[in-house]
Amino acid sequence: MRKIIVLTFITLDGIMQAPGGPEEDTAGGFKFGGWSAPFTDEESGKIMQKQMEATDILLGRKTFDIFESYWPQHADYWPGINDVTKYVLSNTKDKSDWNNSIFLTGVEDIKKLKNSEGSDLKVWGSGELVQLLLKHDLVDELWLKIYPVLLGKGKSIYGPETLPMTLELTESTVTPSGVIVANYKRAGEVKTGNLGA
Repeated sequence: MRKIIVLTFITLDGIMQAPGGPEEDTAGGFKFGGWSAPFTDEESGKIMQKQMEATDILLGRKTFDIFESYWPQHADYWPGINDVTKYVLSNTKDKSDWNNSIFLTGVEDIKKLKNSEGSDLKVWGSGELVQLLLKHDLVDELWLKIYPVLLGKGKSIYGPETLPMTLELTESTVTPSGVIVANYKRAGEVKTGNLGA
């Protein structure tokens, strides 16, 4: 069985929309594209290089379109990206000229993929896909880069149908610019109690 690992940049209020640049995703009139850029430092660069180690990836179609238009020409910044398998959840696209791109059409395809042999599957960006995975209990780990920014509105990693769960912190770092890098794995069901009891 393959693990599904969600990697994302989020603000303190859970927004993941367009961290990389002003034109990345302007849906809904979003005006803060590139909000992560001012916090880039040497430590975060090292962490990103480690997290970008070659492994198969699972993407939503919108993120795939962004990646497909950029990474084939810039693979020197992400060694192996052209060689790994790119699995894409889409109902509107079924082929690409980008090497090793395979298209999936629904949750059942993702479940079959997860239960197959192979490397871990890393999910980059892909907000709607992440919400779908969280709804269907298909996320094994969350690798979050939490930025000291509040945006108030924008696309969130979490949706109203996210299943309740607890997580265990497996690794953490705080960069000099204040970004909290926190890796979590599934730990079980939510337990409740009374404080001080």
